[in-house]
Amino acid sequence: MTQIHQADVIVVGAGIVGLAHALAVAKLGLKVVVFERNPYAVGASIRNFGMIWPIGQPYGELRDRALKSREIWLEVGAKAGFHLDRCGSLHLAYREDELQVIKEFIETTTQQKQETLALLTPEQVAEKTPAVITDGLLGALWSATEVIVDPREAIKKIPGFLSAEYNVEFKFGTVVTEISHPYLIASGEKWQADRIFVCSGVDFETLYPDTFANSGITKVKLQMMRTVPQPENWRAGVALCGGLTLTHYTSFAHCPSLATLKTRIETETPHFPEWGIHVMMSQNAAGELIIGDSHEYGLNPEPFDRVQINQYILDYLKKFAQVPELEITETWHGVYAKLPGKTEFITQPETGVTIINALSGAGMTLSFGLATEVVEKML
Repeated sequence: MTQIHQADVIVVGAGIVGLAHALAVAKLGLKVVVFERNPYAVGASIRNFGMIWPIGQPYGELRDRALKSREIWLEVGAKAGFHLDRCGSLHLAYREDELQVIKEFIETTTQQKQETLALLTPEQVAEKTPAVITDGLLGALWSATEVIVDPREAIKKIPGFLSAEYNVEFKFGTVVTEISHPYLIASGEKWQADRIFVCSGVDFETLYPDTFANSGITKVKLQMMRTVPQPENWRAGVALCGGLTLTHYTSFAHCPSLATLKTRIETETPHFPEWGIHVMMSQNAAGELIIGDSHEYGLNPEPFDRVQINQYILDYLKKFAQVPELEITETWHGVYAKLPGKTEFITQPETGVTIINALSGAGMTLSFGLATEVVEKML
């Protein structure tokens, strides 16, 4: 007779979405087993800026979710022993239309949110960071809520924390090939669980191809770069964004002047919207700068990176950032799942199985908060 292994809850995928759901379930005292097909997660969860980014989420449910995630990140980081930088962020305005969007954004937020926001003068920006070119700078949006982690470090250390703190069992290098609740087949072994969470990113299409095909999900490829460690322990001190970023995040979508800004960008620099480019910079504990990114949409993204896209990003960065060393040591691309018009895709393809997917590039920002909501509702 084939041995059947037991768990209360099984999580498929050890990226940030899977880890967040494992934590939320484990806090209830249930036995959790996490399956990851690779020796460690190598998907979108480690191929990003490491930004926990509440400023990008519109006020209301999504911002509350982002702030809850931030709170959990701080708790987990302290216990798991990875670096977190509560550095905040600056959105820089060098053109009047960019400054106008920032002013409208601040004016239309609630008092509660305004406590973490400010419109800074160029002089005030210079006091916060040595990394900004103040010549021609009109002002900047300061937000105090953003936190930076190194995703490669965090995603590797969180499993150890979950194992030590909550006895979560991890099965790395173990491929889930079949699910038929309450059973699951992983690398030839049969498991049984009351609840199964499928958090395997774009890979869930191999487990539930019909569900994926009917979901409306597409894929997004982004290109990023990493510099050498900055000399003499130079620190930027904050996460930086140019005016392009105001056109990317939905938190700014309600600003009346945004349409004018988008039109100007499309007219002057059509390659930015063509490749979904907006330019941001973060810095990890090692002093390396993480720079990006672009957005190419489609179910079968090209595996080849475009040198020209990286050059567009670097050229734009040099217009607002001054750093000691911009030597690039790594370039890469990530691919994440996106459901256009939605912030996540949650469905139950069969009783006892829940797919959580398509956090649309905001997995680091939203996963912990979303997992708390999902688990509270279902368990």
